[in-house]
Amino acid sequence: MSDLVERAALYATQAHARIDQRRKYSNQPYDVHLRAVAEIVSEVTDDEHMIAAAWLHDTVEDTTATVRDIETAFGPDVAALVSDLTDISRASDGNRAVRKAIDRDHTAKASVRAKTVKLADLTDNCRDICKHDPRFGRVYLAEMAALLEVLEEGDERLKKQARKVWARCQEKIGQDSAAVSNSIAAPIRTGFGENFEQRRALRLFTKSFSARDIAEPLASFDAETPAKSVRKILQKNGWSVVGLRDDGLVSGYIHEEDLLSGFCRDHHRSFARGQVLRETASLSDVIHVLTRHESCFVSMVGGVSGIILREHIQKPIVRMWLFGMVTIIEMNLVERIERIFPEDLWREQLSESRLAKALKMQQERTRRGQSGRLLDCLQFSDKAKILINDDSQLQSLGFDSRRTAKNVVKELESLRNNLAHSQDIVAHNWPQIARMTQRIEELILWDGEETTP
Repeated sequence: MSDLVERAALYATQAHARIDQRRKYSNQPYDVHLRAVAEIVSEVTDDEHMIAAAWLHDTVEDTTATVRDIETAFGPDVAALVSDLTDISRASDGNRAVRKAIDRDHTAKASVRAKTVKLADLTDNCRDICKHDPRFGRVYLAEMAALLEVLEEGDERLKKQARKVWARCQEKIGQDSAAVSNSIAAPIRTGFGENFEQRRALRLFTKSFSARDIAEPLASFDAETPAKSVRKILQKNGWSVVGLRDDGLVSGYIHEEDLLSGFCRDHHRSFARGQVLRETASLSDVIHVLTRHESCFVSMVGGVSGIILREHIQKPIVRMWLFGMVTIIEMNLVERIERIFPEDLWREQLSESRLAKALKMQQERTRRGQSGRLLDCLQFSDKAKILINDDSQLQSLGFDSRRTAKNVVKELESLRNNLAHSQDIVAHNWPQIARMTQRIEELILWDGEETTP
């Protein structure tokens, strides 16, 4: 194993381990999948950049790392491969079928080397999914078949291997094309769409705040400006990224650390697909971009003139938005408990100590003249525990195991506490912020599909 591949393996393993990401069905550490993909790629090439990208292929999509982080650590070639292997669709783009079509188009434009890595990824995922989840396997097989059509340029041996695995899985679990089509298009039920108050709150918090509310003005320079003089200006103002003008319009951007010699045009970086948002884009879309890139650019009045960095997620308006989202999730938990455990039957689901703590809080509120139900005095984690102990609710909430559900609840509590106490949410809570906002967009999508005539 070369030094580059060894560093990539360590980087990816640690990045996924930091968020405790595991294989969905086996609960194994996520690097089991990464290793498998890297081994498949290494069977057909000794290109260390491709093997490194195989280890890193999910890092930008799933962890706190950005494409820029990958470039800094492993160089532009590996970063370009990882970028090609990273899905670009957003939850707000539409249902699963629409999003997969967008990502498939992105894959079709990827380099031949990236397509070879993608073939290895599909092969390992197909084996795992079809072995453990035949029902979803039918959906995955249909999506994989469509992807294979745009991966024709990939390595011939891996293409044959992927098709062989696909055919074997198809034969094993069967294939009902109508059922697959319906499964791909069907929205995920969440329970939020059944409550008017929650639907209204969701729409309020997703539609009332947008990219323009937190974007900062983007300084820009002409391409012919000497790099060193621009670098001095950036250092003086504390800017890390500025726009690059071509014929008066911002056509790309430059990093302060790159401006060591020559002219600004020598350090030009093009906007990645999806990296520029309209000023009306939702904050969920902003966070989606910042999960993949260190900078999100905003188009206002016909051109790119704004920028959003991860540090801007610390702004009060975003913190208020995030706190509102957590509150809406808690509202949904309470509504579910009331529906499936009438007349406080939920009390049987809690330990005596947790129940005593809620009773003590209720008594204190009564002493202060504040009316309130005992259910409202429970901690967030207690409300979630009541539901995830019920198998039907666990599935309805979208969790495949109680362990996963408990981890998500713990993360949400951490986020809410850090929001309430003005702690650094970007450093401590970025993965859960990204996951929560994606889930909220999916809830809005489901509600819209269900209510639109």
